[in-house]
Amino acid sequence: MRALIFGANGQDGGLLSKLYEGCVCLSHSDCDVSDYETTSTVIKRHKPDVIFNLAARSTTRHAALFDNHKAIAMGALNVLEAVKVHSPHSKVFIAGSGLQFRNDHRPIHERDPFEARDSYSAARIYAAYLARYYRTLGIKTYVGYLFHHESGRRQASSVSQLVLNAARRIAQGSTEKLEIGNLGVFKEWSYAGDVVKGIKMLVEQEEVMEAVIGSGVGYTIEEWVRLCFEHFHLNYKDHVITTATFKPEYVYLISNPTTMNGLDWKCEVDLQGLLKCILQP
Repeated sequence: MRALIFGANGQDGGLLSKLYEGCVCLSHSDCDVSDYETTSTVIKRHKPDVIFNLAARSTTRHAALFDNHKAIAMGALNVLEAVKVHSPHSKVFIAGSGLQFRNDHRPIHERDPFEARDSYSAARIYAAYLARYYRTLGIKTYVGYLFHHESGRRQASSVSQLVLNAARRIAQGSTEKLEIGNLGVFKEWSYAGDVVKGIKMLVEQEEVMEAVIGSGVGYTIEEWVRLCFEHFHLNYKDHVITTATFKPEYVYLISNPTTMNGLDWKCEVDLQGLLKCILQP
């Protein structure tokens, strides 16, 4: 199966590319999906069996409103229109997020209502509705709603890497204190390698679907912090301080992956296994 991946320089795109032999992997420097002409040219040239649109910004800040709109919303529109015009046989995967749903502090299912709380979720919601519209035009458009997932490919600024790298430096003699906003935030810590296998399985379905792709298992940030520091034989309480005034975007963000579980897929790696995967990528 010929695959085309937009956003291949990110964690998910890089891992997904390993599941497809000879796939075409495009980073932002190769093709800016917010530009229709370049996106259209690439899709017309390759006419792949499946296209994965993973290009996105990962910030919810209002200041990123236009960047989120370009990368996520316009990116989805340009890919879908180019497929309609030049490669209507192609399956298309549009990445969604658990953040675009109403959060009532219970596990989120793909049939739950959307809620735009920030610039990121607004762009994700628009992309999902575009997917549904193009589905009515005959384009096989799948949407996978992703939750927090990690690997050794995460940037140093991610919470998993920030904590792990700080613990490593302290074990090596650093006297720094690690400042964490809220240790009680409860979310998934899935392994990205499991998640991309779920993405691949979703688009392999003959029935065009939308589905939550997550573990359904949550951990607090405190559990991750404790695990990382214990790996280096440290007590995190001696080295971590919290920010009393910090207000998290959410305190609970967990998936309800019953649809994907029904396809015989689930996340296999637990929290301890995730740490091993990051330490030995």
